[in-house]
Amino acid sequence: MPTSFRRKFLFASLYFSEGAPIGFLWWALPTRLRASGLEVGDITSLLGILVLPWAFKFLGAPFIDIVRSRRWPLRAWVASCQILMGVFLLPTLLLDWRADFALIATLLILHAVAAATQDVAVDAYALAVVPVEQRGSINAWMQTGMLIGRSIFGGGALLLDARIGPAATIVLLVTAIWSSLAVLVLAGEPEPARPPGTIAARGRAFLAVLRDVLRRRTTWLVLAFAAIGGAGFESVGLLVGPYLIDRGFSSEQIGGFLFLPTVAAMIFGALVAGRRADRSDRRREAALGLVLMAATILALAAFDAQAPWLTLALLALLYFFIGAFTTASYALYMDMTDRRLGATQLSAYMSATNLCESGSAFAVGALVTSLGYASAFSVMAMVSLAGLLALRLLPPGGLTPR
Repeated sequence: MPTSFRRKFLFASLYFSEGAPIGFLWWALPTRLRASGLEVGDITSLLGILVLPWAFKFLGAPFIDIVRSRRWPLRAWVASCQILMGVFLLPTLLLDWRADFALIATLLILHAVAAATQDVAVDAYALAVVPVEQRGSINAWMQTGMLIGRSIFGGGALLLDARIGPAATIVLLVTAIWSSLAVLVLAGEPEPARPPGTIAARGRAFLAVLRDVLRRRTTWLVLAFAAIGGAGFESVGLLVGPYLIDRGFSSEQIGGFLFLPTVAAMIFGALVAGRRADRSDRRREAALGLVLMAATILALAAFDAQAPWLTLALLALLYFFIGAFTTASYALYMDMTDRRLGATQLSAYMSATNLCESGSAFAVGALVTSLGYASAFSVMAMVSLAGLLALRLLPPGGLTPR
């Protein structure tokens, strides 16, 4: 198998195991809860809590940077986290989701912590083994794997729930999470050797690099962009199920829409942007995706409650731009990361995007309650556009040579 294709398949598989539980928890679950009568504010509060482990995953990233070694490389971190993700989900098969909800919530939080830690290790692994000139295309494949996982266990779960039941869905979910273990073992690429020395020596070197990184203006500009750039699409994405329910669509119609059209649009957008990002300025590609994404959200708000086909068409277009924006911006984050601080710095940027998601959940929930969907989505789209200022101030080319 050619090295480039093996690398793409490897990271697509790893991100598939990340996207599967996210699709179930963030796409299928909110739709089910809204269909059962739960208030939008309660749904967004629950989602805001579940995303917090991803928002603060950078706190544990220094441990990965310092402790990983030849005997316990990044691949070992990924594999152990995947095992724990499944272990924390399996007990829910024996529990009642209503009567035992407190225990189930605890298990979901533990699952989220393991998943967020896996995310840190996977991103650091990609930074270590992927050549600079392939970061756009590899991020496109990573997004493709994640989106397929989201599709199957997001919209697909809504379609299959009546046929296979929630217990079977959990079994399939655990199987999906563990499926990339074999790929990791068979297709995993060797990592660059870690500098020799004791953990204490590596810790001192780590702190020296960390102090240097924290003094750079670019670090704070990227964090600011990551924290606000996705506010618009995160708000729409978190509430797309409840929004369509309140616009007269059935759960089955929503499931069909989330299962294929949205995911196909995001994959297409990711592949287009990944190819472009490897050939041009990734700042410009991220800015273009952001502007087009915000414009589509504003159009969705302007034509709210119009013809159903128009609503779905605008949402499909939005998901295309979401795929393009995330691919270009994630490649940019890799460019702006110091390799010596791979897990910590890159996870901090990714954590900022997750914090954006959590904050957007709480903000849009409050805005929808007081202003309605259209005004709430418009406000969050304008917040996203403020990220253009941070992009404009970033230097071209990133920290690594192109």
